[in-house]
Amino acid sequence: MVKDNETVIKEFNELINMTSSELEEWLKEEQSENSGWDKGDGSGETVGHESGRKIIQILDKNPDKDPDQYNEDDLQHMRKVVSYCKRHLAQEEKAKQNTDSRSYKSLKNWGHDPLKT
Repeated sequence: MVKDNETVIKEFNELINMTSSELEEWLKEEQSENSGWDKGDGSGETVGHESGRKIIQILDKNPDKDPDQYNEDDLQHMRKVVSYCKRHLAQEEKAKQNTDSRSYKSLKNWGHDPLKT
């Protein structure tokens, strides 16, 4: 069952606990670039790193989190982010315990810092 847009927006804004500038700084770090699945397009960028760049665009475009300001592309990516974060948070308790784990680094690429609660 597909979540309605209102639910996706609410959950996205709850799960993304990094600011645009925090995420931007994190994505510049080497450990961010080396965490996750390669996109497979020859760029060397991971799927999560690309996602982080898209999240920054969404946050910067709509800093007030006005639901009417998100377009279909935003909502599609927000849905993907919510799904990824919820799935990994449910499966990977070690992300909260070990900041050197791939789980921790990957979640941060997706805009969620497990150490922030």
